[in-house]
Amino acid sequence: MKANELKVLAIKSLEDVKGQNIVCLDVKEMTSVCDYMIVVTGTSNRHLKSLTDELGKTVKQAGAKVNGMEGQNQTEWILVDLGDVIVHAMLSATRELYDLEALWSITAERAENEIL
Repeated sequence: MKANELKVLAIKSLEDVKGQNIVCLDVKEMTSVCDYMIVVTGTSNRHLKSLTDELGKTVKQAGAKVNGMEGQNQTEWILVDLGDVIVHAMLSATRELYDLEALWSITAERAENEIL
């Protein structure tokens, strides 16, 4: 699956489980680790777990691979490695503290703009 298709699939999955403030960062020119980083906010530990569990199921059903998930036991920040797409699912306070969008110093576009 191409990186762009995987990005769209991941965003749709996160939207389906009511992920909040979904932002997709195009980092192709900044790192060789991945092409896109998606940051999403969950409302609770349980919601973060649901977001990432559903994302994993959706990706596998589409025939793509989940390379790994980190942080499921702490559940204030769960990282999902989809290869060309990395997803950071975070509680609001954690997201504010680490501010990945500013850290990467790029203009982030809202996910709905990316899909169109």
